[in-house]
Amino acid sequence: MPVRAKLCGIRSESDLRIAVAAGADAVGFIAGITHVSEDALDADRAAWLAGHTPPFVTRVLVTHLESAAAIVDLAERIGVDAIQIHGLVTDETVRQVRSAARQRIIRAVHVTGPEAVDAARAAAADCDAVLLDSRTDDRLGGTGRTHDWSVSAAIVDELHQRGHPVVLAGGLNAANVADAIRTVRPFAVDVNSGVEHPSGDKSAEACATFVTAAHTTPL
Repeated sequence: MPVRAKLCGIRSESDLRIAVAAGADAVGFIAGITHVSEDALDADRAAWLAGHTPPFVTRVLVTHLESAAAIVDLAERIGVDAIQIHGLVTDETVRQVRSAARQRIIRAVHVTGPEAVDAARAAAADCDAVLLDSRTDDRLGGTGRTHDWSVSAAIVDELHQRGHPVVLAGGLNAANVADAIRTVRPFAVDVNSGVEHPSGDKSAEACATFVTAAHTTPL
């Protein structure tokens, strides 16, 4: 089974068109933020883009919101297929979102050290997939930095036995995604800044190369 590819930080019709042409399995719309993100959208703009995403491409809300009710309301307003809870939320909040939302739930775990293995194990109990990302003091994602892939690989090994998909993010790009896949063996990979021009717009060439590498690199 090929590794799936999500292109995140879609912020314009051009970005969306490029992601779809590249063969992305999923696209991410960032809305409801508490930390820095140059790709953040208001709900109306995100809803317009979600509404113009073709069938069979999964639409993902990526949000930092910490209130379950606010997260569910935003997801419904935009019209997405999955919610990526990327904020610093409690386990109880994730459970409330999962109980109330009709969408699939992805929970971000920030890999800052070996303790992420326990954090991912705990997170998996209340979501449909765990996403492993890097972080800095002011950013919960979009850092452009990789983390320790050996920790991510240990998480994949741990959660695979339990049937929980793991998505790898954090500093990925067209040049390193194949190595990341071979090292970590994730269910999917997720990229944002690694396939952008300096302007912040998506690069058609980088997006296509990234998705092709994800779909063709053997596990």
